[in-house]
Amino acid sequence: MTRLNQLIAVEKTVKGKAQQKIAEVGRDLAKAGLLSGISRTYQPKDEDGEQLPPESTRVQVRADVVLKEVADGLTRLFDVTASKDLTNCTARADVVVDGQPLLRDVPVTTLLFLEKQLAEMQAFLRRLPVLDAAEVWGYNDAADCWSTEPVRTIRTRKVPRNHVKAEATEHHPAQVEVYHEDVPVGYWTSVKFSGAMQAKRLGDLLDRVDTLQHAVKFAREEANATEVVDSRIGDKVFGYLFR
Repeated sequence: MTRLNQLIAVEKTVKGKAQQKIAEVGRDLAKAGLLSGISRTYQPKDEDGEQLPPESTRVQVRADVVLKEVADGLTRLFDVTASKDLTNCTARADVVVDGQPLLRDVPVTTLLFLEKQLAEMQAFLRRLPVLDAAEVWGYNDAADCWSTEPVRTIRTRKVPRNHVKAEATEHHPAQVEVYHEDVPVGYWTSVKFSGAMQAKRLGDLLDRVDTLQHAVKFAREEANATEVVDSRIGDKVFGYLFR
């Protein structure tokens, strides 16, 4: 009894051998001399003339033999491919998560599709931004996004001031130094908003993707253990083509 996973394992080897055989045959056919032969004998005009040995070249490649070799090489590949495709029509398994079937009787080809899509979804989720952990966030229903508590800060303005370093005298003017002083003129009230995701929420989503990925892989392995539906189409195809 052959399992689908066993058939898939040998498919690449069978295909490789078939391609190798066709390549070898193609190289032989490209050498015209291999398909040609000749036989000739020499007879001198006179009885005492020079005697020469006969010459011959054998045909090394025959078209009918080439066709048989090609057919033999491809017949196994045709049978393996047809058997795999036919078995894929019946190979199914449940995707079980936490002991319960999430998806029932999923074809193996769909399971392969799900594996690829889940890997892409995982990569997409990893690119999502998360809320800045340095802030305290709460959900703001009015803004329909996350926001921080209002923070009040002072707005200041630089006001020039004079500092008298020396009073004026009868002989010298006063020595005055100008400096700027920050003077409060108002207050800013700031609230930060964000459409990013909570780190815990993203972690939960990635855990779910990971769990489902494992479940799908397990289901695929189970589906691939389906007994092969044997299909023999190679002999029929090449029996018709090369008869």
